[in-house]
Amino acid sequence: MNFYQGETYDVIVVGAGHAGSEAALAASRMGLKTMLITLSLEMVAFMPCNPSLGGPAKGVVVREIDALGGEMGKNIDKTYIQMRMLNTGKGPAVRALRAQADKHAYATQMKATIEKEDNLTLRQGIVDRLIVEDGICRGVITSTGGMYRSKAVIITAGTALRGEIIIGELKYSSGPNNSQPSIALADHLKELGLEIERFKTGTPPRIKASSIDYSVTEIQPGDEEANHFSFSTPDSAYLQNQIPCWLTYTNPSTHQIIQDNLHRAPMFTGLVEGVGARYCPSIEDKIVRFADKDRHQIFLEPEGRQTEEVYVQGLSSSLPEDVQMDVLHSIAGLENAQMMRTGYAIEYDVVVPHQLRPTLETKVIENLYTAGQTNGTSGYEEAASQGLMAGINAALKIQGKEPLVLKRSDGYIGVMIDDLVTKGTTEPYRLLTSRAEYRLILRHDNADLRLTELGYEIGLVKEEQYAAYRKKKTAVEKEMQRLKKIRMKPTKEFQAFLATIDSAALKDGILASEILRRPEIRYNDLLAFIPAGETLTNREIEQLEIQIKYEGYIKKAMEKVDKLKRMEAKRIPERIDYAAINGLATEARQKLQKIQPETIAQASRISGVNPADLSILMVYIENGKIAKTAE
Repeated sequence: MNFYQGETYDVIVVGAGHAGSEAALAASRMGLKTMLITLSLEMVAFMPCNPSLGGPAKGVVVREIDALGGEMGKNIDKTYIQMRMLNTGKGPAVRALRAQADKHAYATQMKATIEKEDNLTLRQGIVDRLIVEDGICRGVITSTGGMYRSKAVIITAGTALRGEIIIGELKYSSGPNNSQPSIALADHLKELGLEIERFKTGTPPRIKASSIDYSVTEIQPGDEEANHFSFSTPDSAYLQNQIPCWLTYTNPSTHQIIQDNLHRAPMFTGLVEGVGARYCPSIEDKIVRFADKDRHQIFLEPEGRQTEEVYVQGLSSSLPEDVQMDVLHSIAGLENAQMMRTGYAIEYDVVVPHQLRPTLETKVIENLYTAGQTNGTSGYEEAASQGLMAGINAALKIQGKEPLVLKRSDGYIGVMIDDLVTKGTTEPYRLLTSRAEYRLILRHDNADLRLTELGYEIGLVKEEQYAAYRKKKTAVEKEMQRLKKIRMKPTKEFQAFLATIDSAALKDGILASEILRRPEIRYNDLLAFIPAGETLTNREIEQLEIQIKYEGYIKKAMEKVDKLKRMEAKRIPERIDYAAINGLATEARQKLQKIQPETIAQASRISGVNPADLSILMVYIENGKIAKTAE
């Protein structure tokens, strides 16, 4: 093939899903000339799976993306059809905002944002190979013979890398939603020495809204109280005419149909080779694994305002089409459902993530970054946050600046990336609140307080957003200090109020901050009994109450964070030959050699590395006795 020299860029991003969109926007907004090249311009920021964002842990990630200056939160706030806070009866550490998206509007809006961005070129094309010279990635080569040089390349190929769709006995080469797969690039990554594994995910059928009998399902409405993902979206913009979701259930008849057809299920016949997601199993997998359950939840989720398609959440399947139809018709409310799209499984290649640095740069090839499902994760939110971090770090490296690596105590994004590069994953990785040891301080309400300063320092958070953050932070701190100086007296009026809410009467005076620690007392309750201060917004009040009510727990968590920071400060030299360290356990030596941790804290989180190994390692580092491996 004859090659032609295309334009030269600072950063080239391959793939325009959720990871690629954030990566390209971040790099270009940090002043770098960026190209975003993708298989199809119709698939930019597309939602091939469920049309929603947020939920436990994932909702916090969307707010962390926003706090750092990313786009996902702003985009969903412009295109949602329902907003709902989950786990409202539980503590703030596990509350989770979730939005139902108009999937077509979401993609259209994100594409428009990308097209309008300075320094960013959006192009349709298929990348077949990378330009690698002396171990450094210098650009990409397309299937049409274009050679585009750059200082860094970010691969965000999603499920397109050697993608194959599976329905029953049918298996064919395809990306998500019958888009083009990326085959040559997947093969080329292997040629370059990257270790590749095979994963699987899937989707349920889509059905026609007018064919559903909603009278026998349970309505799931949106919230009346305003809430948004982006800290810059005003409550006045909250959508009033929201579209509800609906809940129904599988039943013994459903389960029998599936049991009778397991011999036709690709995941049991051996047709499926990839490893599926533990926390998002197919319906046939659920029936086998949870045989004691007589029903499973099925959520009917509208895909937008201008379509009749409804996503059947909970019914992901690769069973043959006729079986999927029988399964649908066995469920209450879906007896006459018309299937508009058949559910399918999709297998794809992933880059084994222990080959990545915490910046998401590959260890094998310099200036090559990977992000999103390419790294073995599952979910739009996980993908977008990795794309954002890869875009930021590629830009910072090109600019000769220090990288941005979020610690586990900084955010769920830091937890996920550390899990991937330190522990790896043997299945599609999904963020869960249980993965975060500091989840009490990694809440949705304080993502701006945790990360906005970082976003501002690197140039992604704009002045208006930064000023709003500073105002909130100052207002909360000022009112906290004020409440710690005001003494509540056991007046007749205040005692009477306490009695109305079944709160213990005061025996003596008490600081306002102390009385606010009581679970039944709200900040607005106190305003009638204390001198007036500055008026706070609902978000400021929320933050004030959480910081005061959970102050003791937060203090203990921060003490653990300080200990972690001291360990993170103890750097490990690059390319250590762990075989030369006497006394290390065999498993620890093998794991350390494979992962090459960058800090003592990261080494401590590697499975198989125990405290005795860490002590030996620290002694060798302090004495400067560690040999390096050959380049």
